[in-house]
Amino acid sequence: MRVTATGDGEDALRSLLRWVHEDESLEGRVRGSIGAGSAPEPGSMGNGFDLAQFAVASGLSTSALVVSVLQWRSSLRRPPAVVLSRDGVEVRLAKEAADDPETLRRIMAALETWNDDGAR
Repeated sequence: MRVTATGDGEDALRSLLRWVHEDESLEGRVRGSIGAGSAPEPGSMGNGFDLAQFAVASGLSTSALVVSVLQWRSSLRRPPAVVLSRDGVEVRLAKEAADDPETLRRIMAALETWNDDGAR
């Protein structure tokens, strides 16, 4: 799964990596890294670090990672805009997503498109 954050960019993503790494509910079953996403717009320098990529170990659902990302975002004084993407599905997280069970269910249903062996 990919996570893109706008605003503080690299700092926000580094904060997210620390959060996920320290999240006891994930039990160390998520690996993450920060890297460059798409090429910068013509005439701009770009930021070089605009997305985090996560690999979820077997036996852990994408939903657990989504919940952790939402908890991280709600813990921030000024949360960045966040986009989650997986296998061509892209979900933009609204500020109130973590507080609305129906919105949370729809986000998870959209991103939880794979079964444990990676097939749809």
